[in-house]
Amino acid sequence: MRANDCLALLKQEQVIAVIRANSQQIGLQLAKSVRQGGIRLIEITWDSHQPEKLIPQLRDELPDCTIGTGTILTVDQLNSAIAQGAQFVFSPHVNSQLIEASVAAQTPIIAGALSPTEIITAWQAGATAVKVFPAQAAGGVNYIQSLQGPLGQIPLIPTGGVTLENAQAFLNAGATAVGLSSQLFPNSLVDSENWEAISQRASLLKRTLPSG
Repeated sequence: MRANDCLALLKQEQVIAVIRANSQQIGLQLAKSVRQGGIRLIEITWDSHQPEKLIPQLRDELPDCTIGTGTILTVDQLNSAIAQGAQFVFSPHVNSQLIEASVAAQTPIIAGALSPTEIITAWQAGATAVKVFPAQAAGGVNYIQSLQGPLGQIPLIPTGGVTLENAQAFLNAGATAVGLSSQLFPNSLVDSENWEAISQRASLLKRTLPSG
């Protein structure tokens, strides 16, 4: 996937479901649940259980979804994820070697940053977009809005503190998309395997978005 195509998809879909699963089967069920609720951008964190098996399985079983990976820390992890079919990559930090390797592999990378300096560094290094993490701890919606003046040309994806209730506000403040994990997948619902309730949360979230 080219960077421009990824950006267009992020703007269209507006939300990424971030799955950190302790088993391949749970990860599969969580992905299917949010897809049923209308979410088609799915990130499997590389510290999940056997992500190298889960990613190609999701590519096969959810062909209308775009499956990426996250929590990528090294070039070796990046190369492994791409080899297993990851269509986009998230990292929690700014690493120029990681960004360069992803660009060379023609795989979109969303690098994690917090301060304006980090955000600009990631963007100038070639990141497709910048993950603002942890967004809520930095000031939440107001922080994203404050960045729009000097950095409005940089696509920002806040994560960390984005909820079903404030996702729309983040997007209205200028975010390109938002990422949610525990808000979509509360431990109580995962532990009880209440997949229908998770689907309902995903559906509710999609209905609150500006274009929903």
